[in-house]
Amino acid sequence: MNTTVISVSHLAKSFGAAKAVQDVSFDVHAGEIFGLLGPNGAGKTTTIRIILDIFRPDQGTVSVLGGPMSEDKKARIGYLPEERGLYKDLTVERCVTYLAELKGVPHDHIKTRAAQFFERFDLADHRRKKINDLSKGMQQKVQIIATLLHRPELLIIDEPFSGLDPVNTRLVQDMLLEQRAQGATIVMSTHQMHQVEEMCDRLVLIDHGRTVLYGTVDEIRRQYADRAVRVTTKSPLPVIAGVVETSRRGNEHTLALPHGMEPQEVLQQLIAAGVLIEQFELALPTMDDIFVKVVAGEARQAPNAIR
Repeated sequence: MNTTVISVSHLAKSFGAAKAVQDVSFDVHAGEIFGLLGPNGAGKTTTIRIILDIFRPDQGTVSVLGGPMSEDKKARIGYLPEERGLYKDLTVERCVTYLAELKGVPHDHIKTRAAQFFERFDLADHRRKKINDLSKGMQQKVQIIATLLHRPELLIIDEPFSGLDPVNTRLVQDMLLEQRAQGATIVMSTHQMHQVEEMCDRLVLIDHGRTVLYGTVDEIRRQYADRAVRVTTKSPLPVIAGVVETSRRGNEHTLALPHGMEPQEVLQQLIAAGVLIEQFELALPTMDDIFVKVVAGEARQAPNAIR
């Protein structure tokens, strides 16, 4: 049985006439990376701030780490906001130290952990520079260090890869996967759908302040899959009886199947024809494709909704 770390039930929050969140519900399980997704203005940041007890909801309930938020629980949470929350006139070392002290980390532990993070993030030679003198990517790395230094059991991270080049993106990705392997629970809000596919166990998609998709990444991709298979081969592809349509990109062929025809039938025909198959799989849509399809559909259904 999965332990629930965050439970959000029918949240609603308005700011004057603007309905930022109208009806959002989801649970986050212990030890998973959970994607909190949605277009700009969908209500993600408001939902995060309600979870962290920065805002109070107009309706609905939130449980974090087994109940209502408390000051003790805040010390067990690492929060990476999309907007950088660093003290720009402080040096990297002093800023990280101060933020860790606020979380109750002993000073000798801070020094040791910070030195390890600075080496790993290639910031050791920059630790005495002021935050304001760093590039955006380097500031993002400092903020990630500040988020992780007190070893939180729950991480809530908003656009963690913002401003990072591919090398540092991979570094942060690996570090987050390590955090999960060590038992941390991670809620990740991002617009980079390929990161969602690679990293997230489950996700919720919010649009117009409402939950519109919720489940595992695999379940959702299968839910939106067309009846098609993808075949990668260097061999000429024979005519496959029953296939409705075939498209090709290089050595990759996509075959549309009619209702009643199973992928195994295609595979059997290919094997019987002597085709050397490098890869055979269901043609599942990407999370990018699903995001666009769902959000565009929601926009058509609610053209006057507040974004």
